[in-house]
Amino acid sequence: MSRRLEIRNADDPRDAIHQAVQRLAQGELVGFPTETVYVLAAHALRPQAVERLAALAGNGASPQGAALCLALKSADEALDYVPRMGPVARRLSRRCWPGPVVLAFQPGDEGLAAQFPDETRRHVVPQGELRLRVPAHDCVLEALRLMPAPLVTSGERPAGRDGPVDARQLEERFGADVALVFDDGPSRYGQPSTVVRISEDCWETVERGVVGQTTIGRLASEIYLFVCTGNTCRSPMAEALFRKFLSERLKCTEEELIDRGFIVASAGLSAAVGAAAAPEAIELLARAGIDLRTHASQPLTDALLDQADHVFTMTRGHRDSILALRPDVADRVHLISSDKTDVADPIGGGLDDYRVCKEQLERYLRALVRSRVLPH
Repeated sequence: MSRRLEIRNADDPRDAIHQAVQRLAQGELVGFPTETVYVLAAHALRPQAVERLAALAGNGASPQGAALCLALKSADEALDYVPRMGPVARRLSRRCWPGPVVLAFQPGDEGLAAQFPDETRRHVVPQGELRLRVPAHDCVLEALRLMPAPLVTSGERPAGRDGPVDARQLEERFGADVALVFDDGPSRYGQPSTVVRISEDCWETVERGVVGQTTIGRLASEIYLFVCTGNTCRSPMAEALFRKFLSERLKCTEEELIDRGFIVASAGLSAAVGAAAAPEAIELLARAGIDLRTHASQPLTDALLDQADHVFTMTRGHRDSILALRPDVADRVHLISSDKTDVADPIGGGLDDYRVCKEQLERYLRALVRSRVLPH
């Protein structure tokens, strides 16, 4: 008989997590809630537990639907298992995790999965495919933070069926083979994760789930972010001009850029929320057929920095200010000018100052499109 523990009503949730980690270390199986369905989990370094998990999940009967998954504590940890992760996979892991998306890779003999016991590796990397996920549930994440290795979890379609959406269903399905089950009520989504297979720099949805195909496409897009101070002059002009030059390069409309895998945005280090673009910027870009009247400023946030693939600042001071707080994004933050020249702020000047700024931005942005973007 499994022991069910209602995590919300536990006197000390931390003690309950410690109990789970101890059970896992002893080679027992533990049931965890996730935001999608409840999963059965084993310690990755306990091969006999992984063997039992695979048998219970029907791994031999239905390899595709019951493929086991490796649950990680963070997107950064995924690089230990897929060292040569490409740009698309990095974007999806950064933007989807923690969350209801499983990424499937062909890691070969590289990465830590190759060092797992043979029994574990046979079930975690069947036919050479490794499935990774970072669940968005505190219960399982807290357990992972206390463990020296990842969790191996049942697939979210065990034996080809829909996964259990609450603790009772998990107990009914796996019964006495489960040492402990955490009960956190019905799963948030009540349906499986979306499984996305990554091959080099391409992706395909191989199992439908919570996140739709269109959303995955947008999450896989390359995001260009332009940054100035107030997000009313330089960066809005840079955003609009880059979008124009990019669509010309790709021979598509600006509205089709997202379908071609590109998102363009701007922000300001000291920007207010919702301020309009400067009148001079609106007037100058209108002459080029670009409408800036709908622009609304936004401050640069950690979330924007986390999502952006390429951040271009107007000055060295802007870049230094970002890196002083976020040194971890140094490889993605660049000065917009190829000659390391700052783009001066035209605010408070006349139309001629804005014209000089626009011409400077056009020169740098055309070079940027030529050097970084190839027609898709």
